[in-house]
Amino acid sequence: MRSILKFICVFWLLISTIFSVQAQTPKPIKTRILFLLDASGSMYARMESDSRINVAKRLLNKTIDSLVGTKNLEIALRVYGHTSPPNVRNCKDTRLEVPFRPNNFTEVKKRLQSINPKGTTLIAQSLLQSAYDFPKEPYTRNVIILITDGIEECQGDPCAVSEALQSQGIILKPFIIGIGSTEDFRKAFDCVGRYYDANTEQGFEDALNIVVSQALNNTTAQVNLLDVFSKPTETNVNMSFYDMNSGQLMYNYMHTINERGNPDTVQLDPVYRYRMVVHTLPPVVKENIDVTPGKHTIIGVDAPQGQLMVKVDGLTNYSGLQFLVRQKNSNKTINVQDANTKEKYLVGKYEIEVLCLPRMVREVSIDQSYTTTLQLPQPGKLIVNCQLQDYYADIYQMIRNELVWVCKLPVEKRSHQLIMQPGDYKIIYRSKGDSRSSHTFERLIKITSGQATNVLLN
Repeated sequence: MRSILKFICVFWLLISTIFSVQAQTPKPIKTRILFLLDASGSMYARMESDSRINVAKRLLNKTIDSLVGTKNLEIALRVYGHTSPPNVRNCKDTRLEVPFRPNNFTEVKKRLQSINPKGTTLIAQSLLQSAYDFPKEPYTRNVIILITDGIEECQGDPCAVSEALQSQGIILKPFIIGIGSTEDFRKAFDCVGRYYDANTEQGFEDALNIVVSQALNNTTAQVNLLDVFSKPTETNVNMSFYDMNSGQLMYNYMHTINERGNPDTVQLDPVYRYRMVVHTLPPVVKENIDVTPGKHTIIGVDAPQGQLMVKVDGLTNYSGLQFLVRQKNSNKTINVQDANTKEKYLVGKYEIEVLCLPRMVREVSIDQSYTTTLQLPQPGKLIVNCQLQDYYADIYQMIRNELVWVCKLPVEKRSHQLIMQPGDYKIIYRSKGDSRSSHTFERLIKITSGQATNVLLN
């Protein structure tokens, strides 16, 4: 019977472990690519050996063939300017011809062959309608590849639409392949997405290959955390990468220096532009980081650091003594640190507030690869006993004949034990039931390191 119970326990432990591992395995991210094709009348113009539309169809077919069998990928086709005659400026002439679904590659190719250019160029409206083409699902990367030979002709604002869709996290930054473009043409699309020239058939094919590679593959990057000598020696800190447009957190990497003494390589999706937060104390932020597909990108960040410690002399009665750390001339607390421990901070000036009695405020300087130590004297102990039934009592520190408030003694207690810094103090008190201010009493006390001082209030 005991062996059967043991078998059951081991069995359930194994099952729970399997499910735990499965639960921790991240769900693969699906990529959805929407090909947005310009079929306005100008696409009949010549491009070397054939018309622009025929070159676009041929190269898109070749690209789609290369995508067959790619895991976690779906494609769709939207076309604009192809249903209304040339003499009608139809600024709503955009249509999703083939929606997203698995293994629809043949369907997209077949529909492409029947597309014939006719009307006008309506990029803003097509981008806006594209937002509804992508199924609303988590763990997806929504990519638009716009192929066009013209700029907006319907008074829309492609830049504003693109920015809105990116900021809402609906799409990633679009790719634009511009056919027969000029300098003004390129400038018009700078704010819409990542632009690529396609003035020749070979240039068109190269641009498609680059764009699809970016849409599907990660690339490598290296983050150099630089010290005051501009050397990449800082490490062992988390780095968070956010999408600059939507603000979505994309990656967390704990910075590492490998066995060769170089910052380790990390994987980043080149589709995004990043805001990176290096979680030093205080954090360092770098914005508008672009990574080049297929190229190792080096990202340099100034993050020189030193260490800080508050140390207490000798044996101490402090229990869990902590101190607040703020940058100089700032009221924002960046850390609460335990005494007798070391912590790294960026090089610079800081103000620390030690939560002892009385509180102690000091300015310190953090220097590269150096431990700044603030030495506190060993505290003493103040023991206060009160014979009064009810009372008001406060402790003040004597500093050059000035009284500086330290703390109030709780009236609920008749006995108090306080761990205090060495120095001269006064206890000023009065019976709660006494109606005369003249019946205020004082006790002058001296706290000595490592010693107990007893006071009786009566």
